[in-house]
Amino acid sequence: MSDTQSIILASDGDRRFEAYLSKPASGRGVGLLILSEMFGVNHVMRAVADAYAVRGYCVLVPNLFWRSVPNGALDYEGDDREAAWDRLKTFDFDLASVDMRVAVDWVRAAACCSGAVAALGFCMGGRLAFLAASRAKVDAAIAFYALGISHHLAEAEVIECPVQLHYGLSDKHIPRSEIDEVGHGIAGRSDIEMYLYPEAGHSFLNEVRPTFDPSAARLAHQRIDSLLSSLRSRARS
Repeated sequence: MSDTQSIILASDGDRRFEAYLSKPASGRGVGLLILSEMFGVNHVMRAVADAYAVRGYCVLVPNLFWRSVPNGALDYEGDDREAAWDRLKTFDFDLASVDMRVAVDWVRAAACCSGAVAALGFCMGGRLAFLAASRAKVDAAIAFYALGISHHLAEAEVIECPVQLHYGLSDKHIPRSEIDEVGHGIAGRSDIEMYLYPEAGHSFLNEVRPTFDPSAARLAHQRIDSLLSSLRSRARS
């Protein structure tokens, strides 16, 4: 069972930088920053956070759309889907990187965190996970079906933590040229691993989406767990 609450990380006028915190019922664990899809901190992202908290992780899901309009969670279909796409077009990844650093620092200092912090992102959140590694100094980063990492490949040289990049090769939203460019950009980096899933499409890890792929998801979760488990030895005294 997890303990959940909404917290405020920062403010700007009437706007509040809120986050969903899900922590283990007792003790401390590795900090985990969940970086959402373009739909924001919806029920799926909160469920992911709760599932990790039950397993002992200290999980924070920041609303990185707090500066946007609309600034809340959106549905996967209907008018909300179009609104999500429109919001993404004007999203400021540089400003969001500053906000991520605030969130990372908060988690690292939290009573439920043992010291190490990892970022786990999906879709646009996958791109943010890569930036969390280069700019927010997390201890590990995991990106799923991230579109746009190719814009930041020059930052790979400053990454000092292990990174996993997961792509489905049947993804209709991410061209193979993007995946190939990222692969070329990280060539020779043993600490940045790319995993390809030939039959998987976009959102293959999301159980409520029609492209959910149980087989690919099972393998991906094993790889996530392997990396996150390696951080447990970095406990804060």
